[in-house]
Amino acid sequence: MGSAVITNPADDALLGDDYLYAQLAPERPTDPSDIVAALRRIKTLDPLSQEEIEWLARNGTERMAHDGTLVFHGGSPVHHMTILLRGEIHVRRNTGPVSFFIGRSGLVTGKLPFSRMKTFGGDGYAVGELWTLDFDESTFPTLLAAVPALTQIIVSTLLDRTREVTRMEQQAEKLNALGKLAANLSHELNNPASAARSAANNLWTELRHYGDQKFKLGSLCFTAETKQAYGEWIQSVRDLLQPNGRPWRADALEISSREDMLMQWLKQKGVEDGWRIAPVLAETQIDLPQLERLATVIQGEALAVSLGAFASALQAERMTDAVIDSTRRIFELITAIKDYSYMDQAPIQEIDLGQALDNTMTMLNSRLGSVEVRREYAADLPLISGYGGELNQVWTALLENALDAMALCADKQKSVLTLRTCLSGATVLVEVCDNGPGIPEEIRSRIFEPFFTTKAVGQALGLGLDTANRLVTKHKGQLSVLSKPGETCIQVRLPIEQTGAY
Repeated sequence: MGSAVITNPADDALLGDDYLYAQLAPERPTDPSDIVAALRRIKTLDPLSQEEIEWLARNGTERMAHDGTLVFHGGSPVHHMTILLRGEIHVRRNTGPVSFFIGRSGLVTGKLPFSRMKTFGGDGYAVGELWTLDFDESTFPTLLAAVPALTQIIVSTLLDRTREVTRMEQQAEKLNALGKLAANLSHELNNPASAARSAANNLWTELRHYGDQKFKLGSLCFTAETKQAYGEWIQSVRDLLQPNGRPWRADALEISSREDMLMQWLKQKGVEDGWRIAPVLAETQIDLPQLERLATVIQGEALAVSLGAFASALQAERMTDAVIDSTRRIFELITAIKDYSYMDQAPIQEIDLGQALDNTMTMLNSRLGSVEVRREYAADLPLISGYGGELNQVWTALLENALDAMALCADKQKSVLTLRTCLSGATVLVEVCDNGPGIPEEIRSRIFEPFFTTKAVGQALGLGLDTANRLVTKHKGQLSVLSKPGETCIQVRLPIEQTGAY
């Protein structure tokens, strides 16, 4: 692809597109036979007779431009149908997800008869030596009367153009959704991965310190009675640390206060490494009476070594727990991704709707922030048959819309997202509700229209709810909305029996 180079596009912009269009006129007209030959090479025009081709050659207006020439401005009025005889036009948009489009040689483009096109979709540049044959919209009635076969060609071209634009926009929507999903997953995986890496690095250092402490402890040559007493103290303290398997929890202020108290006690006992021991013990339920009980059995340097070895063991265990918890979280995320995408499964699955909603929430967890999520899942909800991956697209679209809506008033009230499932006759009902500003009544009937969006240009294509509606319809279901200020519920009804749905 060549890059467009314009000597002074600002001057052209000031003079307008009529000036640009006039500058494309060739210095000398091309011989009509050469134009006829060029038209005959265009496959789209194959159905036209020789007489019709010759009429086009005689009545069209030639335009030529060198590589890099600005052909038209985005947003300016379009008045011509254009047949590209040679070269390409590259169209660049400054806004929107589809920022680039190529018009290649042989294309019939521009404003076609029966088209509602009013303006150019972006700035167009010539790539290569451009040669076109143009027909002003004022000549369209005469054109169609003189070349009747062109009507079918125009209609087919319009349909193809609509399908292509829709495909491009839908592809851009999918890529946009994939980008959001990747960003969410990256954020979610980064936290446990960073925690696991940090804990593993610290664990390596702590294990070396623990080994040194155990060596010093072994060199003390305790008597059998002292060993037994020390072992019994450790066992009693460990039983206290996690009663009923629940770890002790305390706030930062209480831990800080306990650390100061323990530092003072260790200093009184002559323990020089109190700065290393006190922070570890402060995060446990060990109190001074229990430490005094150990101090009655072991004194002096032996007390420092004994507490140091015990504290180092606790610290190593905590770091190991951090690695285990972090890797467990990573495994859960990977499992959620597999469940969300239904990887390695048949196209049609038996779907647990509550689990499907939770898997989708996992993908969007980084966006939840301070959002309160309320889950109201019916316990007796049956599994339904369907395309799990496609239904997850539905849940993703509905949840993202709800989060976007609540973000509009997040500074004024607490955001509450409610997910609800229940039986409703012969269908299962899924509701995604938010306490955002609501959908204005005047646009409520349009929210499922393709390309309709209330978001700023470039932020969305308006295909999310349209896609969700099509996928729900594919499952013989129904998508509806109930909305008022402060409460919006999108309802999805899916039949339990899917006989004939696929």
